[in-house]
Amino acid sequence: MHLSLLYSPYQKEKTTVRNLKTAFSKALNRRNKLTMLLVITVMLVTAQAPAALELKAGNAKAVITIGKFLKLTSGKLPDGTMLDTDGKTHDIFARALVLDDGNSRLVIVTYDMNCLDVATPNLRERCRDELGIDASRLLLIATHSHQAPMPRWKDNFPHQRLLADTIFKLIQKAIANEQGPVQIFFGNGYGYFVKSLGNTPADYEIQVLKVMRGEQTVAMLFNHPVHPLSTSRTKIGVGHPGYALNEVERAIPGVLAMYGDACGGNQFVIAPEGIEDKIEAAHILGSELAHIVLDIAESPMQEVTGPLSSTMEVISLPLAPPPSYKEALVLARDIPLDIGIDHGVNRGTNWIRELLRYYKEGIPFPTRSDDLICRDEGYLAHEPDEPRAFPCRFEEVIVAKIGDMPLVAMQGEVCAPIGMRIKDAFRRTTPVMVFAYMGEHNLYIPTRELVRLDTYQAQVIKIQYASPCGWAPEVEDEMVQGVISMVERILGE
Repeated sequence: MHLSLLYSPYQKEKTTVRNLKTAFSKALNRRNKLTMLLVITVMLVTAQAPAALELKAGNAKAVITIGKFLKLTSGKLPDGTMLDTDGKTHDIFARALVLDDGNSRLVIVTYDMNCLDVATPNLRERCRDELGIDASRLLLIATHSHQAPMPRWKDNFPHQRLLADTIFKLIQKAIANEQGPVQIFFGNGYGYFVKSLGNTPADYEIQVLKVMRGEQTVAMLFNHPVHPLSTSRTKIGVGHPGYALNEVERAIPGVLAMYGDACGGNQFVIAPEGIEDKIEAAHILGSELAHIVLDIAESPMQEVTGPLSSTMEVISLPLAPPPSYKEALVLARDIPLDIGIDHGVNRGTNWIRELLRYYKEGIPFPTRSDDLICRDEGYLAHEPDEPRAFPCRFEEVIVAKIGDMPLVAMQGEVCAPIGMRIKDAFRRTTPVMVFAYMGEHNLYIPTRELVRLDTYQAQVIKIQYASPCGWAPEVEDEMVQGVISMVERILGE
């Protein structure tokens, strides 16, 4: 028998292994097999096993509806006009779950917003400096509600800064509420009330993470890759996932229900037939989602309790070459050239004005997504609005690990086939829980086919974010491979 086979289970216990080697060597020198076996048996029996892990969890929830209603994401009309807000159909919330393995914390925050934007770098700095929580361990994930203040609208920035303070206090409260031990379980199911656009397959998967303290379920985090159904253009609200959260919390007293949108950039809900009232439709869809989540939670789930780790990277994605100067001049015919970048009625031509400016001022064209920084108002530029510790570059990805289960959170509106490919790459060996809409700015990350078709998801980088260059067809493959590489590295730790 090879010596390593006798002590391989104890390789992490270096002192024990060293003592075992010495004893084994002495036994061999005496050529006394009985002594050798006795020494090995004693050493194996007395070898000290690693201390058992005790995972703690704390959670908290807060209303983030503001007294003075601001421009909503859903309030933008097709021509770019922004409507005034005139009330609410439902309060909006932020929810925090903190996991603590005794060595470090993992913080997951969800909020009824389209995305967080200006609040993100503020929270990352404060959590790092005041709580010792690195940005890689702070997962800020939107429900993708369009019935919330539009983050990139400049007049809404004070609300964003106030929201950052509210969420920071929420995280502190969740930490103060930590108790253990807890166990964590993962399960999945399917909700077939979604449709995809752009010649792509639909992803129907609903994933659930359940946190239990004894017999009590203390938190339930779930996702679905789809745009939430909005109920109004002028009233604050939560969309159908908000109604699902209500139902889950009614069904399980004491639980904190949390929803984060998955890779639904090109997926939309199928509205119930014959229901004209949008609030009623949202209730119906929310109830259907809640029932699926509860069924998953009541079925056998895979336990994933274990140590926590996390990493954060910017995955650089390829951009297409710009149109020629001659082509740019043709594109510029009959469009206003002296209005700068505009989020209003002329936003569809932002990229053309920027294209001409790059040529005229001799600015180097970007070739990769991380050549540019996303400013607070959502424009891609070579320089930030102001120096900061966490400038926004695409594409930010956090991969955390709970036990042996990776949890992926990707920036922006990632399209469904990308999420499907990431999950399928590991499905035979380990589940991977996948979210999008993480952190700052909802830039679409499209597929090769969406780029080929030049759909809205492929155009947004130009028409909304004012990049003079669009996506290269390879964006899908490089995004998928970049995330898979991150997952493989964290699984190999």
